Amino acid sequence: MEHDTIKNFDLKKYLGKWYEIARFDYRFEKDLYAVTAEYSIRGDGKVRVVNSGHKGSPSGPLSESEGKAKLGDPDNPEKPGYLKVSFFGPFYSPYYILAVDPEYQYALVGGKKQKYLWILSRTPTLPQDVTQMLIDRAKQLGFETSKLQFTQQSDRTIY
Repeated sequence: MEHDTIKNFDLKKYLGKWYEIARFDYRFEKDLYAVTAEYSIRGDGKVRVVNSGHKGSPSGPLSESEGKAKLGDPDNPEKPGYLKVSFFGPFYSPYYILAVDPEYQYALVGGKKQKYLWILSRTPTLPQDVTQMLIDRAKQLGFETSKLQFTQQSDRTIY
């Protein structure tokens, strides 16, 4: 299922470091804490994506994965908040920016067939009312929000 993305996506504002507030559980993020994603422009114009997290606890060994992303769908310029992301060679997965605040301080991101979902923030924590608003939005879009797992960002942040 394709999702409606935000209409006025600004990649330059989206670049930088994001903290994962919540996610659906995926095998590639299993037992990861203090998860972040960092976006920057590569020399070839694509987006460099570095996902990192600590194994077993927020102070455990660091695990990093580097990928790349392409902005949008050239065949559909009406989907500006759409990226294709690849961590595994030539295979790309859709990455839909479903909500973002005007200052790009938090975002709701989903994947194909409602299989993937992330709540991201520029800070390690997000106010509960903002988090709930993003959960409500995801639910409206058909995501099974009861599957969300909250990411412990430090030894002090427990959800």
